[in-house]
Amino acid sequence: MTQSSPLILLIEDDPQTRRFLKTSLGGRGWRIVEAESGKTGLSMAKSENPDLAILDLGLPDLDGVSVVRCLRLVSDLPILILSARTQERDKVEALDAGADDYLAKPFSTGELDARLRALLRRVVKAAINGETFETGELKVDLARRKVFMAGNEIRLTPIEYRILHLLIRHAGLVVTHRHLLKDVWGPDHVHDSHYLRIYMGQLRHKLEADPARPRYLLTEVGVGYRLSGND
Repeated sequence: MTQSSPLILLIEDDPQTRRFLKTSLGGRGWRIVEAESGKTGLSMAKSENPDLAILDLGLPDLDGVSVVRCLRLVSDLPILILSARTQERDKVEALDAGADDYLAKPFSTGELDARLRALLRRVVKAAINGETFETGELKVDLARRKVFMAGNEIRLTPIEYRILHLLIRHAGLVVTHRHLLKDVWGPDHVHDSHYLRIYMGQLRHKLEADPARPRYLLTEVGVGYRLSGND
């Protein structure tokens, strides 16, 4: 492991969990710095310049959602929530506050590693600002706003394209219903989830070989949608 390995800021008050993550993620090539509280984590986010943050919601001083909001005021640092809270409202609240992804305890280290690498890839893509997105047989020319499936151009409506473009910007990560509705239709429509169901159904019929068993446009039940990216 070298100093160029990605650095994770782990904000977690349980020492057993911290030890486990430091050992398992360290073995997969990540560097770890630890914070036992929300306030310490916020301070270390500035001083350590991490590549990503793993955040528990149940901290002793600050609620994890408050930590996310504080981080988002000053940073675009990718944030993965790792929490024993499994209620949909907890996931939605954390993601709407600005977290990038959510993984419930217990979890597999393989899945955690995959989620972290998806976050890192998203950051790299944003930095490169590439003009083409590809996954499987789906190809999107972002500069010309053209969509292709298996080499054939697919005609999308403006709203369908805006939904797809937002999912591409967060490829591999969950995007909440609220985020999609606000970004595509505006803040007055954050509760109009039927809009989203209709248009996602249309998108799946255009982009999926079997819309009932989608490969690309995946549902996170009660939370939002995820565009499957290359692993």
